[in-house]
Amino acid sequence: MKSGSLPPPPPTDPMATPLLTDLYQFTMAYSYWKAGKHLDHSVFDLYFRKNPFRGEYTVFAGLEECIRFIANFKLNEDEIAFLRSAMPTCQDGFFHYLSQIDCSDVEVYAIPEGSIVFPKVPLMRIEGPVAVIQLLETPFLSLVNYASLVTTNAARHRLVAGQSKTLLEFGLRRAQGPDGGISASRYCYMGGFDATSNVAAGRLFGIPIRGTHSHAFVSSFMGLDEIVGKTLQSRDGSRQCNDFVSLAESWLEKIQGLKSSIGFYGETNKSELAAFTSYALAFPNNFLALVDTYDVMRSGVPNFCAVALALSDLGYRASGIRLDSGDLAYLSIQSRKFFAAVEREFGVVGFEKMTITASNDLNEETIDALNKQGHEVDAFGIGTYLVTCYAQPALGCVFKLVEINGQPRIKLSEDVTKVSIPCKKRCYRLYGKEGYPLLDIMTGENEPAPKVGERILCRHPFNESKRAYVVPQHVEELLKCYWAGNSSKEREELPPIKSIRSRCIEQLDHMRPDHMRRLNPTPYKVSVSAKLYDFIHFLWLSEAPVGELQ
Repeated sequence: MKSGSLPPPPPTDPMATPLLTDLYQFTMAYSYWKAGKHLDHSVFDLYFRKNPFRGEYTVFAGLEECIRFIANFKLNEDEIAFLRSAMPTCQDGFFHYLSQIDCSDVEVYAIPEGSIVFPKVPLMRIEGPVAVIQLLETPFLSLVNYASLVTTNAARHRLVAGQSKTLLEFGLRRAQGPDGGISASRYCYMGGFDATSNVAAGRLFGIPIRGTHSHAFVSSFMGLDEIVGKTLQSRDGSRQCNDFVSLAESWLEKIQGLKSSIGFYGETNKSELAAFTSYALAFPNNFLALVDTYDVMRSGVPNFCAVALALSDLGYRASGIRLDSGDLAYLSIQSRKFFAAVEREFGVVGFEKMTITASNDLNEETIDALNKQGHEVDAFGIGTYLVTCYAQPALGCVFKLVEINGQPRIKLSEDVTKVSIPCKKRCYRLYGKEGYPLLDIMTGENEPAPKVGERILCRHPFNESKRAYVVPQHVEELLKCYWAGNSSKEREELPPIKSIRSRCIEQLDHMRPDHMRRLNPTPYKVSVSAKLYDFIHFLWLSEAPVGELQ
């Protein structure tokens, strides 16, 4: 390699390798292999224990990436050589075994991506040879944890903003690295955002991309003399304006001439007018100006209006403005009044409806505060607090063995929230008369499914006093097969991202409002059947050691 030159790129995508796991997965795999247990048929549940952001719901995401990971799961020669160097005391036969494995004997059942989900209910059930499944634990958790967390965060922002507002994800520059930025854009869109500033994510996932200009663009202009004489053809091509700058200046003079009737006094910053004019010449069909570089109401908004009116003369319609600092509620209201006055005074139909976009470190709480204050914002650009999940850094999904060779297994703890629910299970969502979900229930694999109109006893898995009869009006089975390996089972197709986004928004709309509210939401009930409840506690007593007092 030449001095000063860049190193060659890695031979494979580091996110696609089976080495994307913790070392103890390989040490366990070796122990299984050495004991002859590596082919034991196992069942693992992937689930979480507590909803994030002090809420009572979560959005499941990351399934497609998990399925693509196992579809390409194969250790190559270089990876095997690395493992030999990292585990020098392991026998050669183990590395030969590793070179042969794939996920053809694995089955994955999951709740559809974009669904509203709740603690303890398996998001995914993974079945297959125990050594292989253990190698999938860390990558699956890595792929699901952040994806579900940031999708939930996006969904919470969508709920607080309302369906009528446009939500723009602006988080790439503040995300935890480029891969974090790409994932954030993908899953924020899935959670209900409308577009991203991330061009790469737009290309990779078909997400709409949005963006205009920065303060640097505005301040880079020194005056109108830099762009004098620029021409612009009318939208219909019938005429040409030979000096668009002069046209914008003439409109600014008219705005200034109105003074008290339009609520504007004084001179604007002409270098800002030059910047706006230059940008409008480049994008006459999509002119949106950042108006707070110097002064929003004394310069930014009047300059925008002058350029927008000049565009209107030539048949174009400007998009609107972006506010990135100051009192967003007050400034949005004043800007809307200014637009209304321009429409009234100059007869430009629809000018009052110019889009007002707000940014500047927005989050769920600030949007809620803006709603309470009253504002005229049409779109929110949200970055740091959204993609970093500032309010909660991790979801805390876990991956627990629930059955081995047909024998149910349980993980016990002094903390009852960490006790696992054993055995291979089926999961259902039961709906009431009003169409809302009432609760989720887990049953043993061989138990009969709940039936519409038939009463069923639903029990809290660990609190014997919490129980209720339910007569469901609709029953939905949650877990579906998404990877069948070499088996002949039918599997679900992976839907496109737009379908997942639609599913998320639809499910948010069909949950009971008290479960979704920001403050003191009502907990959603997760239960087990009476038969599974009895079995959990039987196995618990069977596995818990009995103490002896001296």
